[in-house]
Amino acid sequence: MKNLLVAQSGGPSAAINATITGVIDAGIASDQVGHVYGARNGIKGVLNENFVNLDEVCDTKEKRDLLSVTPAAALGSCRWKLKDPKENAEEFEEIIRILRKNNIGYFVYTGGNDSMDTVYKLSIYCKENNIDDIKVMGAPKTIDNDLGETDHCPGFGSAAKFIATAFTEIACDCFVYDVPSVTIVEVMGRNAGWLTASSALARTEERRVPQLIYLCEKVFDEEKFIEDVNKALEKENNIIVAVSEGVKDATGHYVGEETKSGKEDAFGHKYLSGIGKYLEGLVGNRIGCKVRSVELNILQRCAGYMLSETDIIESRNLGAFAAVSAIRGESGKMSALKRICDDPYQVEIELADLSKIANFEKKVPMEWINEEGNDIK
Repeated sequence: MKNLLVAQSGGPSAAINATITGVIDAGIASDQVGHVYGARNGIKGVLNENFVNLDEVCDTKEKRDLLSVTPAAALGSCRWKLKDPKENAEEFEEIIRILRKNNIGYFVYTGGNDSMDTVYKLSIYCKENNIDDIKVMGAPKTIDNDLGETDHCPGFGSAAKFIATAFTEIACDCFVYDVPSVTIVEVMGRNAGWLTASSALARTEERRVPQLIYLCEKVFDEEKFIEDVNKALEKENNIIVAVSEGVKDATGHYVGEETKSGKEDAFGHKYLSGIGKYLEGLVGNRIGCKVRSVELNILQRCAGYMLSETDIIESRNLGAFAAVSAIRGESGKMSALKRICDDPYQVEIELADLSKIANFEKKVPMEWINEEGNDIK
């Protein structure tokens, strides 16, 4: 009888613990699993052999139900990039040694693009070295909603709900004044604008806010932006703008990049923040009206009071499906959502090929963005 290990990496979310809970559910329910372990701080926890016995910590349904609606990352996280096994096999050899030492035959790793890169590399290493006693599976996570081969990602629904609510509340503040004003709201999204697009959910028949939406899929032109804001101010006194943190200019550089640190994470991604403040200065200098910027930043990740029930249910099911698939002998794949119907909304869970997911970003289709590049359709 083999043990099951689960770990998580990347940014926390409101739903990632639900995915972990699903893995625990499946492990406890299976007569082929001895213990369910969790690795603290992702793949680094595996390499450090820093494990916790989850079937003891979460031994009752009540505890698991509570964990599923607890935001953040209960097992901790990391941003650790495994090197190419052909260039540096030592890390992979050590991982296999530790897994075998602890009689772990099933490993489920949940995370976003970079995490799926880890799962893919490890599964390829196992395949090329004829290691068939360890099954490696991915479970999706990322509020950015940019994983391929799945209709949407766990955590995105809850984050979108928070963003829509935040814009509604920002409008409550902005619209009480009779002087022209511009409020710029910076939303997470390095290369995919799904979260920024979700700000449109704040729109009602009575009030269309935000009036302008800029996604990172479209080239951002500062002159066009000022023109858009001026036109909007001709119609209304109070303008709210949603902008992705990762908007780029025609040269491919992040707008206002000189205001950032220039530092990168382990995967080579630049730390981004500051586009809202940059555009605030631009509007102040060029238009001269009252202007302020709001950076939602990490608030949009783990807002436990804004959980989407659908999000939590799907996340838990995705974790369970990944674990059950590993127990059944599957490896090198990711549990994914396939949409069956829009009305009524219905999805089913299937397995997706990691080779089409690792290091691939699913962006908002260009045909979903208006021709002006300042709104979504």
